[in-house]
Amino acid sequence: MADKEKKARRSENAIQRYFRETTGELRKVSWPTWPEARRLTLLVLLVMVVMGVFLATVDYGAGELLDLLLGV
Repeated sequence: MADKEKKARRSENAIQRYFRETTGELRKVSWPTWPEARRLTLLVLLVMVVMGVFLATVDYGAGELLDLLLGV
């Protein structure tokens, strides 16, 4: 029986092997529940907004400082 498995795997092309291995790995994943996914999504969105405001403020301040230093 082991010989048949070896021959089957040998005749299998790379694409088939990729999908078989990917499917096997995805079965091992511990997927979050819907409430966890929703909470984590909101957290990511919040961090993006906060970082966007922070970077916009730093950009504006640096631009104003450069204008002041260059006398523009």
